[in-house]
Amino acid sequence: MQKLSINWKFHHFNELNLNQLYDLLAERQRIFIVEQNCPFLDADGLDKQCWHLLGYRETDDESELIAYSRIVPAGVAFDVPAIGRIITAHSARGIGAGKALMNESIRVLEKLWGRVPIMLGAQRYLIRFYGAFGFEVVGEPYDEDGIPHVHMLRPI
Repeated sequence: MQKLSINWKFHHFNELNLNQLYDLLAERQRIFIVEQNCPFLDADGLDKQCWHLLGYRETDDESELIAYSRIVPAGVAFDVPAIGRIITAHSARGIGAGKALMNESIRVLEKLWGRVPIMLGAQRYLIRFYGAFGFEVVGEPYDEDGIPHVHMLRPI
């Protein structure tokens, strides 16, 4: 099996170039709206206050966005920083891209703000996946666009 190689780009919203912005918005729509059949406004007003982690698989012919997360400062969505809009492209599932994305998301968040508690909203079927990174369920399950979710916290 070939080693997964991801070229990470990490920028505040104001530093994204147009291609990166297009890539992340297109992939978020492809997964959250089309694949999960959830018609909702993905541009929720938070992006401009956040950092964006983009993971590209590079080939001689193209650069494909295969992993993405939004790094949310404390006070924007929760009292603590959060990782949100966590996605891996369909073409990159089952090869370790999700694990690499979570490790890199935690790393860049801690580079910005140190070792702090981290929050995320998880689809319930992913509780075990996020648990492997130290996240614990907090609060009651909730429905988001017809999909069962839970809040999870990674304590210090």
